[in-house]
Amino acid sequence: MTGAALTAALDSLAELRIAVFRAFPYLYDGDHGYERDYLTAYAQSPDALVVGAFAGAAGQERLVGAATAAPMADHAAEFAAPFRACGIDLADVYYFGESVLLPEWRGHGIGHAFFDRREARARELGFPLASFCAVIRPADHPARPAGYSPLDPFWRKRGFAPVDGLVGHFAWKDIGHATQTDHAMQFWTKRL
Repeated sequence: MTGAALTAALDSLAELRIAVFRAFPYLYDGDHGYERDYLTAYAQSPDALVVGAFAGAAGQERLVGAATAAPMADHAAEFAAPFRACGIDLADVYYFGESVLLPEWRGHGIGHAFFDRREARARELGFPLASFCAVIRPADHPARPAGYSPLDPFWRKRGFAPVDGLVGHFAWKDIGHATQTDHAMQFWTKRL
């Protein structure tokens, strides 16, 4: 999705992000207005990509997953700051904003398709580096569900690795909290 199609899907994308990010490890008590503003940056970036996964009959499809990507230079300044601090040229980085998929659609190869399409777009545009970030939560976090399995092995199979010192800090309101708190996010990268 790009341009007008993406703009038309902003509300559905916002709802999907809020729904998926409520779960551990994000525990995000989402704000629709913030989500719409955040996602509008993708609609305004000419080199952005939003890949959607839809389910349902023709004409009645619903969005069940999405993955976003854009040049880091087109992204919010707080995402770029850790790269600048580490001496990484923003012009080299194609940033994968999120990959969100409703639980019942996981395990069917959609996550791989999301990464395949974003990596192909980054290569097409000539970016040598792809990156995303993931929230850092301690292994003994009280909200960690029994049997929780982090996505690190999936990301490593895709060729991504966390970069020492490449950590961002973002504020959001956790479920059950009255105010926003700071959250550390580890950036992972892959040479394309």
